[in-house]
Amino acid sequence: MRPELELLRGDPLDVAPRVLGALVHCRGVTVRLTEVEAYRGEDDPGSHAFRGETPRTRPMFAGAGHVYAYFTYGMHTCVNLVCGPPGRAGALLLRAGEVVAGAEAALERRRSGRPERSIPHRDLARGPARLAQALGVTLADSGTLLAPVDDVAADGPRLELQPAPAPAFVARGPRVGVAGPGGGAEYQWRFWLDGESTVSVYRAAVRRKGAGPR
Repeated sequence: MRPELELLRGDPLDVAPRVLGALVHCRGVTVRLTEVEAYRGEDDPGSHAFRGETPRTRPMFAGAGHVYAYFTYGMHTCVNLVCGPPGRAGALLLRAGEVVAGAEAALERRRSGRPERSIPHRDLARGPARLAQALGVTLADSGTLLAPVDDVAADGPRLELQPAPAPAFVARGPRVGVAGPGGGAEYQWRFWLDGESTVSVYRAAVRRKGAGPR
């Protein structure tokens, strides 16, 4: 089995720190991952899959290495890498990274047709929606399998593993934007490379009346 798929077969909490520093290639842009969040599906009240499989969450049950992309706030796409065996939902939300190749293409996508817009390099993929936009990931990618890392002509995300970061360089804390069950200090399921300027700013979520889990 391909090394990246073998790794993603594991528990999201175990996989998360291991993928920090890995490279995601997609449509002419490469992002070095600096921040991810783990979600455990039906065992996790903060997960989209907490209540089971739906047409939206079906990719989360497809098995290791599939892409789960979703639309949020009616305007942004976010991208996850599915973890675990088929039939058991789990995923890593790609929260932030550093664009290390294809910066011009990433900037053009992030400008969204506004060429005058100034975006600092560190902000090109700082945050899950920005990261997905920089890579050119769309909802059409949801449910697809990661392409082999050596298939440079592939039209879709590829994951290139790098040596695992030393534990001393990996920080962890609460997930961003998860309020109520699944959020707060009880769920230290966000992992990032300590000291990286591309890591997103933590903001505690405010639970809205009647809101369900993410």
